[in-house]
Amino acid sequence: MAKQSPLSTFVKRNRGLVVVIVLLFALLIFGSFISDRFRTTSNILNVFEQSSGLALVSLGQTLAILTGGIDMSVGSMISLLSLLTSGLMNGDPAMILPVTAGIILLGCMIGAINGIGIVMLRIHPLIVTLGMGAVLQGIALLYSLGPAGKAPPGFKFLAYGKVLGLPVSALFVIALFILVALFLRYARLGRYIYAVGDDQAGARLMGLPRSGVIIFVYTVSGFCCALMAIYLVSRFGVGQPYTGVNYTLASITPVVVGGTLLAGGRGGVMGTLFGAYLISLINNVLNFMDVSTHYQLIAQGLIVIAAVSIYVEKRKRI
Repeated sequence: MAKQSPLSTFVKRNRGLVVVIVLLFALLIFGSFISDRFRTTSNILNVFEQSSGLALVSLGQTLAILTGGIDMSVGSMISLLSLLTSGLMNGDPAMILPVTAGIILLGCMIGAINGIGIVMLRIHPLIVTLGMGAVLQGIALLYSLGPAGKAPPGFKFLAYGKVLGLPVSALFVIALFILVALFLRYARLGRYIYAVGDDQAGARLMGLPRSGVIIFVYTVSGFCCALMAIYLVSRFGVGQPYTGVNYTLASITPVVVGGTLLAGGRGGVMGTLFGAYLISLINNVLNFMDVSTHYQLIAQGLIVIAAVSIYVEKRKRI
């Protein structure tokens, strides 16, 4: 049997990532014919900047899906945490550090509660996180029916700041994804995540800490939602009770587009990162084509259906 080249081995193991990269280049070529402004450096950097929030929430969603679960509470969690971020800061620069730390801790706690609920109740994560999402959205509306508080001066640097001409948010997201990718590849807990998603019964028989793995991934999902909430307050200057609603579906789109199977056990975070870039680039192209944002949501839904159908067939062949 002929030995495969390193390139062919990489393509075989990362088909989802390779497909997304090819689509990105195709879309860049297509967009360049639509408008001269599309090809500008400022527009490309803008795409990277706008993809940061989606990439953050999709990162946590990827880990949940890798274990064979899903986190449907992310949208409501983002809404509540963004309200609390802007409401507690309320324009006071002295409150930036304590509120940021508190929101991150609260996000991790909510995520951990999701994981504990899944482990203790022994019901599908879809049900647990849907219920949690309803609870969190209700709390958000009890806190405020409209915009609450405001971001302090200088807080917008997180969303709009640049280092050497590159967006701070995009650089942070890339660094975070690389760290998580290395963790999944080389850390024992990272390998456990794949094992639990690939065969939960087998993982249990092998004595793997399945409960701990599940609690961990949902805690990380809550952490990512907290980062996303902080980013949105930095970007828009205020939190709103429904600001995270659309991110429940949107967070799943880059995951499945990037090649992570909804059944769990297959995929990775780098595919998700490039999936987020692809979705942001599609929206950018549609904006240049003067297509309504409503149609952009329709496009995202169709992309999810298409990607899931493709990877379901791939799973069957495996």
